[in-house]
Amino acid sequence: MSEQRSNTSDTDDEHVPQPTAAMRRKVVGLAVSAAVGGFLFGFDSSVINGAVDSIQHHFALNAFVTGFIVAIALLGCAVGAFIAGRLADRWGRLKVMLLGAVMFLVSSIGAGLAFSVWDLGLWRVIGGLGIGIASVVAPAYIAEIAPKQRRGGLASLQQLAITIGIFVALLSDALLAGAAGAAANQLWLGLEAWRWMFLVGVIPSVIYGILALTLPESPRYLLANGRHDEARAIFSTLVPEEDVDRQVRDIERAIEEDKEGAKATLRGNRFGLKPIVWIGIILSIFQQFVGINVIFYYSTTLWRAVGFTESNSLLITVITSVTNVVVTIVAILLVDRVGRRPILLTGSVGMAISLGAMALAFAFATKHDGAVSLPNPWGPIALIAANVFVVCFGASWGPLVWVLLGEIFPTKIRAAALGVAASAQWIANFLVTVSFPPMSDFSLPFTYGMYAVFAALSFFFVFFKVPETNGMALEHAETLFANAGRSRGVQVRSTGDSATPGT
Repeated sequence: MSEQRSNTSDTDDEHVPQPTAAMRRKVVGLAVSAAVGGFLFGFDSSVINGAVDSIQHHFALNAFVTGFIVAIALLGCAVGAFIAGRLADRWGRLKVMLLGAVMFLVSSIGAGLAFSVWDLGLWRVIGGLGIGIASVVAPAYIAEIAPKQRRGGLASLQQLAITIGIFVALLSDALLAGAAGAAANQLWLGLEAWRWMFLVGVIPSVIYGILALTLPESPRYLLANGRHDEARAIFSTLVPEEDVDRQVRDIERAIEEDKEGAKATLRGNRFGLKPIVWIGIILSIFQQFVGINVIFYYSTTLWRAVGFTESNSLLITVITSVTNVVVTIVAILLVDRVGRRPILLTGSVGMAISLGAMALAFAFATKHDGAVSLPNPWGPIALIAANVFVVCFGASWGPLVWVLLGEIFPTKIRAAALGVAASAQWIANFLVTVSFPPMSDFSLPFTYGMYAVFAALSFFFVFFKVPETNGMALEHAETLFANAGRSRGVQVRSTGDSATPGT
């Protein structure tokens, strides 16, 4: 019966009227506008990179407090992500987008004018709340505004926007530090360059707020609140008139399914949760425990520690962020052609080797007056290994974990399970970020060796527990993952609606 339903759906899809070029442009424009929320996410995550050393010296912080101030925004992100869905259902997507923009605006100004480490931490938390909200509402809006046939490609704009936000943040850090001569030097209006690094965040937050005031509301939100005429009016500008009724029916059916899903539970027989929920949690934890955010939060400090000047360190960090953008685009292009498993497994191997090389390089480091230096050839080896690590992560675990999290959960628990997995990711990110400064003071070889071990473990987890989901209907995910342990890593692919082992 399920196969017959699938074939009927495929036939229907063949007769769906195609949108005009103007409609396609409008959909892309709306998706790009909403993805500015992802840009804010990436910008906020990395803008502190160029300011870490100056903040530490300005406020006379020890390693633990420095790491805490860098990481504390992530706690705000976790809370923001947790409450975003409820607020968006109550107030609408656009009002919540505007709230996120205002919070990030206030945070940028407050952090730039901070008079103590504790109010800096407060502004970081407020910014994190705004970013957490944007990180959830932006992709939800894109998914809800986009026609089904283009939803996957448009949803990937969020991840691309995050990487571009990282790049712009690091580029602005480098330009501001270069203009002042150093991040700690005064630049304009008697304020140090590191303060202007935060103040620059006013620009994208204002842009995001203006866009939130001009975008149309999500049709799904309108239909859920009985505003059918408004929803139809919006759809009439995005899809052909003959397809409006179909789009409305699809959303109304999804709303009813979500009402049923609200009654579902994540509870199960594996330490209190369903096994599939644990798979999502562990994927999220591995994505962070390989230490990727150490590169984007602390790389300027790291490269200064091994002998590079501040300007060169910032330049290296900018180049790394460009690399991250490029390989993310590559991953987006390959994920539906190559499949999830091969890319993840290859990425795990590459990350383990490159992180191992970094651990080996720092084993030869020496300290002079508290400063770390690497003799030749270990300095260049560490630099190359770090960038290879970014390539391997950006082309695999960075975007693909989000792809899998959107595929593996059954419909009835998808929203709740995604919330749990996302929260686990923020918490893991926080733990890695707050622990790096004291751990690096203790031993950089040990720190990078530990990240390499997690990268190696991620390989075995994917090999034994994560089957291929490329091209598979979402409703088969629960059965597929339940059998993953018994298949011991055998690739599974979809033929019609049935899942069969393949080679």
